[in-house]
Amino acid sequence: MSAGKDMRVKSLLTNREREVFELLVQDRTTKEIAAQLFVSEKTVRNHISNVMKKLNVKGRSQAVVELVRLGELQI
Repeated sequence: MSAGKDMRVKSLLTNREREVFELLVQDRTTKEIAAQLFVSEKTVRNHISNVMKKLNVKGRSQAVVELVRLGELQI
């Protein structure tokens, strides 16, 4: 194994999912997130839904709480 970042445990989130949730905790709307990331609102909702499934939670706020608890997201 090479040194540095490769030694870190693999993240639960993809880079894009992390971007979406970092914007979500900044109180951005789905529409604002989509515009900033140059994707459709549907794509943003899909990323949020995928993360909720990975975490086995029922809502965005539960997902944020769990991501913070797991150290995947800073608020």
